Amino acid sequence: MQFFSSRFLGSSRVLATTLSHIHYNPCTDKAYFTKAQLLPATPYSKLVIRSMASSGQQFPPQKQEGQPGKEHVMDPTPQATTPEYKPANKLVGKVALVTGGDSGIGRAVGHCFALEGATVAFTYVKGPIAIPTDLGYDENCRRVVEEVVNNYGRIDILVNNAAEQYEASTVEDIDEPRLERVFRTNIFSYFFTARHALKHMKEGSSIINTTSVNAYKGNAKLLDYTATKGAIVAFTRGLALQLVEKGIRVNGVAPGPIWTPLIPASFTEDESAKFGTQTPMKRAGQPHEVAPSYVFLASNIDSSYITGQVLHPNGGTIVNG
Repeated sequence: MQFFSSRFLGSSRVLATTLSHIHYNPCTDKAYFTKAQLLPATPYSKLVIRSMASSGQQFPPQKQEGQPGKEHVMDPTPQATTPEYKPANKLVGKVALVTGGDSGIGRAVGHCFALEGATVAFTYVKGPIAIPTDLGYDENCRRVVEEVVNNYGRIDILVNNAAEQYEASTVEDIDEPRLERVFRTNIFSYFFTARHALKHMKEGSSIINTTSVNAYKGNAKLLDYTATKGAIVAFTRGLALQLVEKGIRVNGVAPGPIWTPLIPASFTEDESAKFGTQTPMKRAGQPHEVAPSYVFLASNIDSSYITGQVLHPNGGTIVNG
């Protein structure tokens, strides 16, 4: 059994210090977490997809209080893994840091990275026993990076993925504290984590930033969130130009509606039930359907001639961006 040690660090609001591990069994092509309660790989539910299309309701109505939400109480549980994914040792020997990696897209990315041979450290929001901190502040991002480097010696892949979002019917409802909170989590943390990680990255390394389809098509109810996602696109393009001479590639992924804990923690019961039905595919995506985009961009085998670009796993929405 191949072993990958993963340090759990605090995500958008807290810095946790729980030690856990990612294990990989090359005989079964499966990675699994201890203490993180990663669900076993299960086939994507075609029955669920069929029921969505026939009723116009994709999921049972549900609502959670507090972000980023809890994956284990969702119905259905988001699919971070799939037995159909076949690893090809694309990231063997690499050290990856994934912010916001305990659930949703970040969890699926960490899982795929581990399957591909990487050592994965990731940050996340933990419960009330966590040590208070915030990745929206420079010093905390420095501490996260230093902890990873102290354990693993370097960072080869940085995935900036931490995010939060809140609905507002009008810009008048977005006050200064909320605006600052969303910008600190969603874009300040990307700047801060990147600036500290770069000290420990060398030629051939990769930075991948999570933006959103909303940066391209807009979202009237998520105005501050959408503004941060637009900033991430510009940040990705500018940083790519800045680092190209150092041989460090910078790219982004702009997911469409993906079924993650952030959804019931952000929207009403009715909105959660119909989430994703507005796409051409008439359904929300699952985290495991997005994660291969990150593997592609992290792998020098696949994407060595790609920088400053954004991939769009969004269910068919045309963005022309």
